Amino acid sequence: MIRITTRMGRASRTSRASCALGWALALTLSGAFAPAMAHAAEWKVGVELPLTGPLAQAGTEMYRGIQVAADLYNRRHPQDKITLVTVDDESNPAKAVAAVEQLASQHVVAIAGAANSNCAGPASEAASKAGIVYMTSGGTSDDMVSRGLKNFFRVSNTPGYTRGMTGLFDSLGVKSVAILYSTKDATSDLARQLDAALKAKGVKTYLHAYDPSISDFKPLVNKVKLQDKPDALAMLGYENDYVGILRAARVLKPDLKAIAAPWAFASPKMAQSFPDLVPNVYGATVLASPADYRSADQRDFSETYQRLFKTVSNYQSQTSFVYAQVLFDAIAQAQKTGTLDKGGLADTLRATQRDDTFLGKVSFDARGDNPHYVAHMGQFARDGKLALVWPQQVATAKPAYPGVPW
Repeated sequence: MIRITTRMGRASRTSRASCALGWALALTLSGAFAPAMAHAAEWKVGVELPLTGPLAQAGTEMYRGIQVAADLYNRRHPQDKITLVTVDDESNPAKAVAAVEQLASQHVVAIAGAANSNCAGPASEAASKAGIVYMTSGGTSDDMVSRGLKNFFRVSNTPGYTRGMTGLFDSLGVKSVAILYSTKDATSDLARQLDAALKAKGVKTYLHAYDPSISDFKPLVNKVKLQDKPDALAMLGYENDYVGILRAARVLKPDLKAIAAPWAFASPKMAQSFPDLVPNVYGATVLASPADYRSADQRDFSETYQRLFKTVSNYQSQTSFVYAQVLFDAIAQAQKTGTLDKGGLADTLRATQRDDTFLGKVSFDARGDNPHYVAHMGQFARDGKLALVWPQQVATAKPAYPGVPW
């Protein structure tokens, strides 16, 4: 609707004519825009992520990816609008549940969350009770898809990270791997699956669990150096864990040919913050950094990210961009078919078949899992740049092997 405000005063013939012309124009414009306005829609999407607390770096990057997806969607579909409603879960499971309940009270059509399985588990159960679709790239634990939740969806998972790390080690010709892993759910699942997958390929493995509260990794790294003597080291943890392990390894200098990590490692911020720790280390990623713009979508994403945040993205923002993009398109499709307000979003997501995302093919099975996910593995260079090195079909450089930071 176009609203015209006029000042009251002595009317002249000219002013009356102008007023009449203004009203005529208003009526014409309102008639012209009425059909478009009738079809316009605004959807509130909840975001439950750790913007403070121990996983704030991961949560902030994930949030940025979702913001980029919303910005691009709104510019590409001016007749619709995605509005994000965000609550900080502080990496706390109880606060994650409270965040979901708060978002449900604001009538969001879906929720994007959390940064790890410990929060994603209870948060998605709360969303299920409220009848709200919950989508994540952070709930990778196997338990996430064994609960029978009809409204839970994820784009990445432990089997996909296992395939990525196993594929990398196999391509390098690694014969033995020491696996250091946090006792949290997701990392324990990955340690178990990676151990089995490597053994199936004839690779000798050594497992070392550590408590998430550990601050001194030198005893563990010393065991790796003196007892295991492996070709490679697999670090299964989170940002602070990786820093602690790499600092200990830099001091003790075990005779390694490769060091690799899954999530939360291969980011520009890691390279900026710890330039002495990351060279030659491998980590799960989506795009090379700087991005090599292999598609229009990659260019749009990277340019929008740079415009909004004045820096470069990492795999967490890239992965959350993918699932937010899939989610927003599904919301629009469910609205188009008239099922969005009838619980049809979950069915629309299950019918999704995307071959064009940064992650490759994305679809969801009956459990809400994406069976196509395989982690791409990158490697940091000495200058902090990140190249894709596995799988070969997406690689932007050959791996530097053997190679360690020191």
